[in-house]
Amino acid sequence: MAAEARRDVFQAISDPTRRQIIELIAQKPMNLNAIAEQFDISRPAISNHVKLLVECGMVTITERGRERLCSARLDSLREVADWAQQYSKFWTMKFDSLDKFLNKTRNKKKSK
Repeated sequence: MAAEARRDVFQAISDPTRRQIIELIAQKPMNLNAIAEQFDISRPAISNHVKLLVECGMVTITERGRERLCSARLDSLREVADWAQQYSKFWTMKFDSLDKFLNKTRNKKKSK
């Protein structure tokens, strides 16, 4: 049997439907039926998305009586923000260098 792939926050946010689910339940906890009503896909498909979000640590499910409420755990998005930040710094440096080069080139043309 093949080993199951590691689930992480990047896998969770890689799908637009999962991102929309996170956005919905970040506003208020919702049960699966309420979530499914917001989409044009089947309830089992929504259940699979929510299951993956739980496995990735982005969603918790709390039982209240017979109801199961899904809540977002947005603290795990810090990993995404940290990862993106390193590239933001890199590209900022590159664009700053390009800007300096272009300004230097412009100034040389003006002085001719």
